[in-house]
Amino acid sequence: MCSVAFEHAESAKILITVGNFTSALGLVRLQYEALVRAMWLLYSASDIAVSKLMSELTNETAKKADQLPMLSEMLKKLDGKAPKEAMEQLYEFKVYSWKPLNSYVHGGIHAVHRHSKGYPKPLLLQILKASNGVSIMTGMLLVILSGDKRQSGKIPALQREFIDCLPKFNEKIT
Repeated sequence: MCSVAFEHAESAKILITVGNFTSALGLVRLQYEALVRAMWLLYSASDIAVSKLMSELTNETAKKADQLPMLSEMLKKLDGKAPKEAMEQLYEFKVYSWKPLNSYVHGGIHAVHRHSKGYPKPLLLQILKASNGVSIMTGMLLVILSGDKRQSGKIPALQREFIDCLPKFNEKIT
């Protein structure tokens, strides 16, 4: 799921580069969902739930996997199990970005308005920073998954070095 999150991030940047902004914004929501799913799988999913995702893909296994929890339920199940700082960032992203990004995914007012009237440069920079923030969190999860203690300081160092490329706290996507 971390790899999927990184793929969505890369794809969003490619889409922005070619001017497909509506699709790019939708992918940032998918990037966030992939990160939440990855954290849920690590910290709170049952072995049965994990096996539903790891099974060979058939019509039957796809139906079983469709019964896995959606984002809000995964976040609830992560409470008290995942690192507190990570949960704060996941909830912050949801509070400030979830509804507008849903609008881009589902053809809501944000998508209709921006697609017809244009995307201001500050919004595009904001979405790039939001995607970078999700990528930083994904990198932190990969450090945890690696179990390699030597990696533990690398992500904070990247955050300090590229602070201008990351979102500010409490920044709403509009």
